[in-house]
Amino acid sequence: MKRRDVLKGGVAAALATGATAVSAPAIAAKRVEITMVSTWPRDFPGLGTGAQRFAERLTAMTDGRIKVNYFAAGERVKAFDSFDEVASGNAQMYHGADYYWKGKHPGLAYFTAVPFGMTYTEINAWMQFGGGQELYDELTADFGLKSLPCGNTGVQMGGWFRKEMRSASDFKGLKMRMPGLGGDVIAKLGASPVSLPGGQIYENLVSGAIDATEWVGPWNDSFMKFYEAAKFYYYPGMHEPAAQLSIGINKKFWDGLSKSDQMIITAASEMENSIMMSEYNAKNGASLASLISDQGVKLKSFSDDIYDSFGDAAAEVFEEVQQHSAMAKKIHQSFLKSRNEVGAWAKISDQAYVAQRNRVLGL
Repeated sequence: MKRRDVLKGGVAAALATGATAVSAPAIAAKRVEITMVSTWPRDFPGLGTGAQRFAERLTAMTDGRIKVNYFAAGERVKAFDSFDEVASGNAQMYHGADYYWKGKHPGLAYFTAVPFGMTYTEINAWMQFGGGQELYDELTADFGLKSLPCGNTGVQMGGWFRKEMRSASDFKGLKMRMPGLGGDVIAKLGASPVSLPGGQIYENLVSGAIDATEWVGPWNDSFMKFYEAAKFYYYPGMHEPAAQLSIGINKKFWDGLSKSDQMIITAASEMENSIMMSEYNAKNGASLASLISDQGVKLKSFSDDIYDSFGDAAAEVFEEVQQHSAMAKKIHQSFLKSRNEVGAWAKISDQAYVAQRNRVLGL
């Protein structure tokens, strides 16, 4: 055999061996199964369907190699048991609003929404470039979790009321469904805040167990038929200027994933963070028009007097939050810095443009 043929054969063998070595990891890629629970009813528009969409997308992005078994609220655990189910390792992932767990640490509320907080674009800026995600990681690690933004509903409505709210004194004695720090704000005005999962709000409003409720916005609220029990619909909500939703992942499970799988999960959550907000913006306008024209809903704006009272009460709540712990204070200060910096830019960019556009077009 000629030397040249020997060399060619050796090169071919080496290439074959190299090809086998390169392809082997792909063939042997680890299959991952995830049990995912949520705080939302099955097929609930926006919140529930967004969580389901994320679960389906994560499975599809990996051609089924990462399989997500999704359980809506009540199918595996109750809505408000989702956090503990994942922190304990009984499930690997939940989808929910982290202000539901503010009793565990008030800092968690900042990663959903706080009174006089940030809009969708502002909170995204904080999370990705203002240190928000790093603080989120630090806080949730103490509970054995890794959390990521996974959806947003934008600026929410102020709520449904049986009576007109003419002044801050009208909140005295009011039983209102409002979780998070927003509930602490109305408590300062004499109201009794009640935290209920979405699936229990309607029955409590109709029965009179609560006098008023906030939920999300026209698209979701029309689906819930709150107008059957309360006709006064107030805006804007001070309590949730951008309700960021999250996936909470068991940290031990997360740390055991490959870097590529962590990136795939992160990418899927970022996709839902954008898609859900787009869906709410697309559907809220038509839903509001229908509520007014078809259901006789009376749209009202909170007076400046009420909003000023909200502001005074919020300042007290934030002082109390910062006294909770060094971590709570660190989160608040970071949030405040980003809100001021990003908000100052938004004032002369988005806000100024929209105000002028609407003036010219008569909107």
